[in-house]
Amino acid sequence: MKPITYTPSAVRALTKLQKSMRLAIVEKLGRYAETGAGDVRALTGRPGARLRVGDYRIVFIETDDAIQVHAIGHRRDIYD
Repeated sequence: MKPITYTPSAVRALTKLQKSMRLAIVEKLGRYAETGAGDVRALTGRPGARLRVGDYRIVFIETDDAIQVHAIGHRRDIYD
């Protein structure tokens, strides 16, 4: 399993969400870090990828040995 790190802005965004959504996001990220499975697509025009969890998107950069989460937000706001 790759370790997952969060930027300060990602931590702030995560703490503002409802508990059930926080748990779903952490669970999906953990599953992706373990197996590579999930609704993940590469971002266009900038580095990184996004993981879909319901109406929320997690923007992250994955290296060979770690995953760094840069942003978490609703799908209508995350790409601004």
